[in-house]
This record gives sequence, C-alpha cells and structure tokens, in this order.
Amino acid sequence: MDGTLALGAAAVAAAAVLPKAQRRLELSLAKHRSLTGHARMAQRVARWLPGYAYDEARFFACDGAPDEVIAQRRAGLARLAAFYRERYPQTLALSAEAATHLPDLQLTGAYRVPFQFAPVLRQHLKIGSFMARSEGHMLTDLDGNRFVDLTGSYGVNLFGLDFYKACIAEGSAQVAELGPLLGSLHPVVAHNVARLRALSGQDAVSFHMSGTEAVMQAVRLARYHTKKRYLVRFSGAYHGWWDDVQPGPGNPMPPGRVYTLQEMSEATLRVLRKRRDIACVLVNPLQALHPNKAAPGDSSLVDGSRRAGFDKAAYTAWLQQLREVCTRRGIVLIMDEVFMGFRLAPGGAQDYFGVKADLVTYGKTLGGGLPVGVVCGRADLMKRFREDRPADLCFARGTFNAHPYVMGAMSAFLDRLETPEVQATYRDLDTVWNGRAARMNQALQAAGLPLRVANLTSVWTVSFTQPSRYHWLLQYYLRAAGIALSWVGTGRLIFTHGFDDTAFDDVVRRFVEAGRAMAADGWWWRDDALTDKDIRRGILRELLHARFGV
Repeated sequence: MDGTLALGAAAVAAAAVLPKAQRRLELSLAKHRSLTGHARMAQRVARWLPGYAYDEARFFACDGAPDEVIAQRRAGLARLAAFYRERYPQTLALSAEAATHLPDLQLTGAYRVPFQFAPVLRQHLKIGSFMARSEGHMLTDLDGNRFVDLTGSYGVNLFGLDFYKACIAEGSAQVAELGPLLGSLHPVVAHNVARLRALSGQDAVSFHMSGTEAVMQAVRLARYHTKKRYLVRFSGAYHGWWDDVQPGPGNPMPPGRVYTLQEMSEATLRVLRKRRDIACVLVNPLQALHPNKAAPGDSSLVDGSRRAGFDKAAYTAWLQQLREVCTRRGIVLIMDEVFMGFRLAPGGAQDYFGVKADLVTYGKTLGGGLPVGVVCGRADLMKRFREDRPADLCFARGTFNAHPYVMGAMSAFLDRLETPEVQATYRDLDTVWNGRAARMNQALQAAGLPLRVANLTSVWTVSFTQPSRYHWLLQYYLRAAGIALSWVGTGRLIFTHGFDDTAFDDVVRRFVEAGRAMAADGWWWRDDALTDKDIRRGILRELLHARFGV
C-alpha cells in the first residue's frame, strides 16, 4: 500500500514538473543563440574578454601579408594621415581638445574600429567630430571642407537639414509669445495630439523627451495593465540605452525581466502562445534589414561576414503572425518607430507593413529637429491610474515633456508632412531606393571592388564579398572622398528623401573613388586560402593567449 502511495505521489510530482520543464526547454530553444540571448553569459564574457592591442608590425600584417604589401599599406596609411592633417587641422584640433573632457567622444573614438587596431590607428589617423554648417544634403567642417551627409543625424534627418531648420524657426515663432513656460500647455499640443492620433490610428498620446523615455513608458504601461513582468525583445534590436533592453555586453547590470528571443522563428511564437508571464513584445522595424543581428557597426567588423537583406513579404508575414499571437494571448505589441518613424510611409511602419500595434513609440524626426519622444496607444493601455484603486498609479511626468518649442517644431513638421512636395517623396519609395541600391552595386562590381550594399528604403548598410581583417578602414577613405558617416561607420548609411538622382550619382562616384584608393593601398590583399572562419579562429587564439598566455 505504501509503495502504491509513493508511486502515485511520484507520478503527481512528475506531472507537475514535466510541463514546467517543457516550457523551460521551449524558452531555451526560442532564445537567440548569441550573447544577446543570454544576458548572464554576456556579462561573464564581457568581464573575461581581455584587452590587448597590436603593435605597429602586427597592425599592418595580421593577415600574413607579404613584405611588399606591408610596405604598400604603411605608405597608404601615412598618405591618408597626412591628407587628414592638411585638410582638417582646425576640426581635428578642437576634437582632440574636447575629447579630454567629453566621455561621449572618448567612447566613439575608442570604438570606431576593432579594439586590437584602435591604439595604433589613433596615433596615426585622427578623426574630427565638429561641423560648422549645413545646407541641403551637405555638411561643412571648421576648415571649410564639404561632405555629403550620410549620417542622417542618427535617423532625425529624413527630409534634409534645411527642412528641419525651417521647422525649428516656424515652430519657435508659433510659440514665442508663451516662451519656455513649462507645466501649462501651449494650444499647439492639442493640435499635435489630433494629428498624431490620425497618423498612428491610436486613441491617446503622451509626450516625452527622448525615444528611450518613450519606450520605457510604453513598457511600464504594458506591465501595469497586464500585471505581468516580462518583456520580449528580439536579438540585435535597439530600444534605447536603459537596462531592460540592453541585455548584451556593454550593459553593467544584466536585466532581470526580459527574454531575448529569435525573430522570425516558430520557436518564439510557441513560447508566446504558452507562457503566462509576458507583458509585451517590442518590435523595431529597422531589424527587417538584418533580423537577429545587432546594428552593424565597424567596431565589430573583424572579417567579411557582415550580411544584410530586406524581404518585405517575409517580414510582413512574421509581423502578422506576431500580431495574431499577441492578440490571442493578451500580450501588448509595441512598435518601436523611434528610428524608422515616417521613413517607410506617412503612417510609419504600421502603415508600411499593414500591422497595427497596441502601443507605438516615436521620436527623432517627429520633433522637427528638436529632441522628443512620443507614445501613442489604445485608450485602455494609455491610462495611468485605476478608478477603483486610487493608490495604484503608473506615474510618468517630466519637466520638459511637451516643451512649447519642441511642440512648435513638431507642429511645423506635421504640417509639412502633409504637403504635396513631401508626400511625393513617398511615391514608389521601394522602387526608387531599391533601384538606387542596384545602381550602386553595379558600379562597385564594375570597379572590381569587394563591396555591396543592402537597403531598407533609404537606410543602407555595406557588406563585403571577401574575407579581410581591414574592411573597417573603408570609413576613413570614404571621409577622405567627402562622405560623412556616423561613428558606427559603414554599417549604417542614412539618406534623406531629398536626394535626387544627381546627388545620388555623386555618392556613387565618391564610393568608387574611396574603394579604389583603399584597394590601391593594399588593404584588400588576401591569401586565397584565408576564410572568415580562419579569421575568427585566429582572433580566438589571440584572446586565449592574451587571457591565459596559451
């Protein structure tokens, strides 16, 4: 009898444990198989990873290049450095002075290239961080040099810098009588709310000071109303710099309430269908260009394996599946359009992909050139208190939220968004930009360069068709050819919709010029037997040697 009872108890215990174990296994299978999918492991690796740097000899020959190629590279870098010193003296001098007390410049200066190369490169090749003026799609530095602007102001610059100068001027004039009064609202706020409700298809709007703040509030609202703790994000996606959405290396605190899962994966949908602890799912539509991969900055460009490509039909189908599962399970679907907002369509990514979210975040370009964050959402999700629980609040305020001058610039932006001239830039958007990408690739191939581009409309990234340890140097040759890039380099090229064919052809010419100069300096020499896998294995051996002396 006792044995029967023991077996019965064991069976009950097993029945209780097995579903839990199965859910845990399903979650593990859905997590992305990278450090961003495993936050604790990412923290361990970040603490373990040793810092080491190449000396001059290794800097020029880490791929086993022969002596004549090494000499070619040395001469090429010396020539490029001399060009920078002669052309950009004032810009470089002020940048060096400012970097002493600006941690932002220290960070970007250290992480423009793979860390092994950084110290020697900084000795030889200084980079400028200041610009004096802008007009159209051109920037001018402190020395009078003009550059084609492909920085895109990190996504702000959708319609051209003159467009935003006008928005700021018009918006400032509109609110000038009230001035920078905070707390009370300028009437333009009500006007902006009505316009944003129409554009987003949502019920309510809240204003914040940055895209990061907007995403934070959207997640807080989702947790507040669902009474669930966890958010789901997808590997590689950027949603601001706060802890819960920065699970990989680079975050000092591992997040405790986030699952980083695989995008475009049935395993992920299975987890969403079964788990009961998920409050919301965050989607950054920029990831459609490189699903499950982080922003392709040149600091991580250690070989030639960077790839990207946009499949609109496949990504649309994925979002539709995600929408269906979230609806069925009561999970809040948040579309983070801080970066891409209004770039894909006048109604944003919801409009472009035909998928409506529960909450949408905007920022960057919507401020008309001034900093802003916005949340638009369903009325029930946007409410910050409960009538029947007066002490149960989801408080969110900021001194500078709905700042009059920001609201004025936003109003000017929204006015211009409706003009025939701006609406015309959306006409045949995919056809225009896909055609331009094809023209760029044809020119690069005709020039015999190991470069290709991929695009999500006007946001582009550069890929490479051969293994190399030196692809990251292209950003410096592009700058010498008069192209301004953001600090992530060739991983993110951001065009404005104001580029006409003449301006674009000029970019193609400059790209080919930069590529030919880099090739002539020997940086794309390669041993035919060298593969990307060989490069990565070699770097692993270097890491082990630096860490353990092995």
